[in-house]
Amino acid sequence: MTIKPTDLSELLRGTHEVLLEAELIKKLAENRPLRIKAGFDPTAPDLHLGHTVLINKLKQFQDAGHEILFLIGDFTGMIGDPTGKNVTRKPLTREEVAANAETYQTQIFKILDPEKTTVMFNSTWMNAMSSAELIQLAAKNTVARMLERDDFHKRFTHNQPIAIHEFLYPLIQGYDSVAMKADVELGGTDQKFNLLMGRQLQESFGQKPQVVMTMPILEGLDGVQKMSKSLNNYIGIADTPDEMFGKIMSISDELMWRYFELLSFRPMREIAAWNGDCQNGANPRDFKVKLAQELITRFHDEAAAIKALDNFEARFQRGAIPDEMPEVALNIEGASLGIANLLKEADLTSSTSEAIRMINQGAVKIDGEKVENAKLEIAANSQHVYQVGKRKFARVKLINT
Repeated sequence: MTIKPTDLSELLRGTHEVLLEAELIKKLAENRPLRIKAGFDPTAPDLHLGHTVLINKLKQFQDAGHEILFLIGDFTGMIGDPTGKNVTRKPLTREEVAANAETYQTQIFKILDPEKTTVMFNSTWMNAMSSAELIQLAAKNTVARMLERDDFHKRFTHNQPIAIHEFLYPLIQGYDSVAMKADVELGGTDQKFNLLMGRQLQESFGQKPQVVMTMPILEGLDGVQKMSKSLNNYIGIADTPDEMFGKIMSISDELMWRYFELLSFRPMREIAAWNGDCQNGANPRDFKVKLAQELITRFHDEAAAIKALDNFEARFQRGAIPDEMPEVALNIEGASLGIANLLKEADLTSSTSEAIRMINQGAVKIDGEKVENAKLEIAANSQHVYQVGKRKFARVKLINT
């Protein structure tokens, strides 16, 4: 594998912390392929753009000629990562882990080159470890050290239970670095304790300690909380091109630049120049389009990105109704259903109160016509296209039962 001249600023782009940067520079100067590790517990079947912050950094190292070790924590996934939890996390079953891991492998290769990526599973060495060896591993750390972790410390001081197996999680994640002989490990800022455990254990086993690079947690569409499916503020890499385009166009102008830094592969000097253009009066929308098309091309293809832009402009600039949308049949009792209840039952709003608020804001349309009456009754056995906001559409049919 050929090592390309390293642009350190690109490798450090978007990182929160590097421990230690001097060690990274020294390792890079050895002019050999470094073993770059990142681990993912297969806790959910689908990845979103927040997950790809780490994968993008792996891609940068891969493009520079380094060896990428993508670790799927099928063993640790059955323990359950306690990071950030104030209660013991429910472990996954072996069947859930296997199904999610298979999906992960399909999705990561939308970014990484499969021919230059080694996918590893920590069950490979953990299943071979004897109980005596596991006890010896546990002896390399102390309860006091474990309680330095913020989440463990909080639970301990609040008399909340900490199961013994949860202490094994950071130990095993650290041991993964020993088994994989990692030179560099990447992780989120919430994984710092576990990543440093890898450094400590490597030294205990006579290896040179890995460099730790932490990446920030990406905010979701709201620009406040971390991107999460449970918070419904995410952009899934399996989203359709139209969904992805619409979501990206909905982010704030300020958040757009953070997305560019962490998700785009465009040079930072180019992004900085665009930011300067906006400061001088350019329309931020034009640059959101560039971001949306780059990401859609990555996870779909260029043709899909072009079509998504055309669809977006047709829908929002010319007021067109999209050809494809969810089709919903609602069974009702009686001759009609109130508009607020209809929007909630069709999953266009989360509640009737939100539906009323959106109507009062002028954000609800039926067949392209704005709804002004929040008490409007919709007749049974009718079918219309309902729109809430700029991105939510559904063709809803009411059926009298």
